[in-house]
Amino acid sequence: MRRAIYPGSFDPITNGHIDIIERALKLFDEICVTVAINPLKSPLFSIHERIELIKKALQERSIHDHVKVEGFDGLLVKFAKEKKACAIIRGLRAVSDFEYELQMALMNRRLADEITTVFMMPHEKYTYLNSSIVKEVCRFGGDITNFVPTAVKEALLKKMGF
Repeated sequence: MRRAIYPGSFDPITNGHIDIIERALKLFDEICVTVAINPLKSPLFSIHERIELIKKALQERSIHDHVKVEGFDGLLVKFAKEKKACAIIRGLRAVSDFEYELQMALMNRRLADEITTVFMMPHEKYTYLNSSIVKEVCRFGGDITNFVPTAVKEALLKKMGF
């Protein structure tokens, strides 16, 4: 079985993330969407809320059969080894993402040469999209319908007090 890890904070998951998962499922037998606990970030949603939102979003798109969702804290390549993953999926929206992602991929290769980092681009209609922008648009009353799954939209509206 070819298993890949797709790590991120997913605060919240967007249609761009979902697009990457759908594309990765064409290459791998199983994707483990891995919700990272990042001490440098202050997420809007708890790790448990993010995991549940991802599961609901995957159900909504009917792509949940070969996707697992779990949280993790620690070194990504260690987690990937524990899960017997052969690859780490990283999304690239723009050239500006590449420098950081390349550094991380090279470090991960140094730590675990048997795990390959696979860079994937979302559909061009999602290249501008990220969780921070979605939260900001929602916070100011903008329509986020085309940016996130329905369950995420409802959770964001509730969290923002709408």
